[in-house]
Amino acid sequence: MIIDTHVHIGTMLNFDMREEHITYMMQKYDIDHCIVSNSECATHDHNQNPIPKEYLKSHVDTNERVIDFARKNNGKISVALWVNPYEEVSTIKPLIQNNRDIVKAIKFHPFHSNLRFDSEKIQNYIRLANEYTLPVVTHTGDGECDDVKLVYEMAVKYPDINFVMVHMGLGTDNKEAIDLISKLPNLYGDTTWVSIESALRFLKICGDEKIVFGSDAPIDGKDTYLDNGKGDRSLYQAYFNEFKDMVSKETYDKIMYQNAMKLFSIKDI
Repeated sequence: MIIDTHVHIGTMLNFDMREEHITYMMQKYDIDHCIVSNSECATHDHNQNPIPKEYLKSHVDTNERVIDFARKNNGKISVALWVNPYEEVSTIKPLIQNNRDIVKAIKFHPFHSNLRFDSEKIQNYIRLANEYTLPVVTHTGDGECDDVKLVYEMAVKYPDINFVMVHMGLGTDNKEAIDLISKLPNLYGDTTWVSIESALRFLKICGDEKIVFGSDAPIDGKDTYLDNGKGDRSLYQAYFNEFKDMVSKETYDKIMYQNAMKLFSIKDI
């Protein structure tokens, strides 16, 4: 069984991630369940410049779309609400209250919000996650807004919330993120663009219960699991194949689905 905890829909900047891409890849690559967020409420581009107002979308509208997608694929799709921290917290509450069965997390992208993860606007939503006992899933990288140290500090400040460092520091060797995750019981990592070598280092330092499989699919197209869209082999092929021989079956199953079921309260697959 495989649960991919980091999947997207949405046409945003140069990304075109479609619902049909997800249903295709789940069938072709034997993915049993996906946690999906909609990227269309991002507020800043790849250079952290504001996206023109005429192209901005409300996070209510974008999350209603992904909730509808999950409803149409009952048992196969759950939702991580990608929130726009510049909008009022009250706008997203009804979506949580009315969809508790499929809303499994609150998702942040500090880089594409151009907001530090410890900003008060983001903390308003962290407190919302605490109110509904939802994990917080956030992009991490090597910049000022998405620094892994900020996620660590918020995990210290909010010990009752589970935090997931997506990418474990995109563009880094992941060592700092792994070290920080090892220090707190409520801090997790995922495998999105994380090498097998870093995953093995994670297991050695943090154990096998605090990491989940994630991919960013279909960011490189509907065959993101296979290649990068330019013909180069996807690193996820190593997770699906060689990785099985590098770890025990017990550890492999924890990473690929069991930890996700526990962390995100996924029961009906």
